[in-house]
Amino acid sequence: MNDSDKYANPSEDQIKVILRKCKKVAVVGLSSDDTRPSNAVARLLQKKGFTIFPVNPKEKKILGRKAYPDLKSIPQPVEIVDIFRKPEHVPAIVDEAIRVGAKVVWMQDGVVNHPAALKAVANGIIVVMDRCMARDCRRFCD
Repeated sequence: MNDSDKYANPSEDQIKVILRKCKKVAVVGLSSDDTRPSNAVARLLQKKGFTIFPVNPKEKKILGRKAYPDLKSIPQPVEIVDIFRKPEHVPAIVDEAIRVGAKVVWMQDGVVNHPAALKAVANGIIVVMDRCMARDCRRFCD
């Protein structure tokens, strides 16, 4: 991969705007295990006023919210697709995010997939990659 194939995250100011304006978050790979990072992040987002939509085909309910098997099953528009899956799963999630009209794809710490990020951007989606949404929310959501 050469440098022109790499994606650069939005600025800190742009991330602040995302977190202050986009409040409906599909958390892909959300675990019901409260020791898992996805669960801790989703709990913090709920406390900060975000509406979360758990996306996990193995679960019925997580954090008091109905769980969905995939993005297209969520009955209302989501603004942010927060991804807690391995990088090789990201392209299919990005394709689904494009189909459901998400505004932002957020890949959590350690989740990096430059080709998928570039595809999302080419389809009008803002991408935040390899950053913790909860960490940024602690900084910018108050």
